[in-house]
Order: sequence, then structure tokens, then C-alpha cells
Amino acid sequence: MKKKVIRTKKQPRKSKKIVKKVTAQPAIKNIKTPFSSSKLREFSTRLIKLKDSLQTNVNQMEGEALSQSRRDAAGDLSNLPIHIADMGSDTYEQDFTLGLIENEGEEINEIDAALDKIEDKTFGICERCSKPISEKRLVAIPYARLCIDCKEKEEIES
Repeated sequence: MKKKVIRTKKQPRKSKKIVKKVTAQPAIKNIKTPFSSSKLREFSTRLIKLKDSLQTNVNQMEGEALSQSRRDAAGDLSNLPIHIADMGSDTYEQDFTLGLIENEGEEINEIDAALDKIEDKTFGICERCSKPISEKRLVAIPYARLCIDCKEKEEIES
């Protein structure tokens, strides 16, 4: 005996999905720098000088912060025990110096990325909107990744 299938409701037909083709933003690698090769050399020289200066500062701070004992850091010449408040101050100064070292290390990484972009001829292109970053902004912050408008949007979002 055959079973009869009774449908109480109409089942909807499967419709074809319409897929919209999304065009991606142009890759930064495809957009070339708006600056001449002489301008790029100027920025490169400036970035290298800034990197050398920061590296010197980092090396000096590392030497001061990490190589001193508590007694050396406090400048204590006596054999008396160090006061707990002095130890706290020394620890704070060391933590502060290590924070500065970390910040300058991040800045050095940004400079390295900017130097790579100069080499790739993509320096001065905003990473968010792919528009040129103004020369004034790059003079102020030569390793800037974003144009002023995109940087402002980023700061508002965070």
C-alpha cells in the first residue's frame, strides 16, 4: 500500500540568491607615491636620522634602567639599609623608563615600516582610504600611516 503525503502548507520555493559583487578598495601596493624621488630621499634621510636618535636614546635608557642596582640608582653611598620609600621611587623611575623604551621602540618600528614604503614607492599613501597624505603631515610625522581625516575618524572610533 502506498502512503499518501498530505501537505498542509505550501512550502516556499527556493529562490535564487542574488549575489552582489563587491569591489574591494584598491590595494596600497598598486598606488604609487605622489612624491618625487628627490622628496623620497629627503624623507628617507630624515627618517634614518630620527631612527638613529631614538636608537641612541633607547640604548642609553636601557643601560641606565637595567644595569643599576638599587643602591646605585638611589646614589646611596652608605651601608645603611635602603628605606622602603626610596625603593618605591626607584621602582617607579625604572618602570617609567621601561615605558619610554617601549614607546620609542614602537616608534622605531613605525619608522622601519615607512622606510620600507619608500623603497616600495608607496610612501605617503593613507592605509585606510588610499589617498595621498599631505606633505605637511609627513613633515610633522614622517612615519604617518593615515591622512588627517582618517586619523581623526580612528581617534573618534576608539
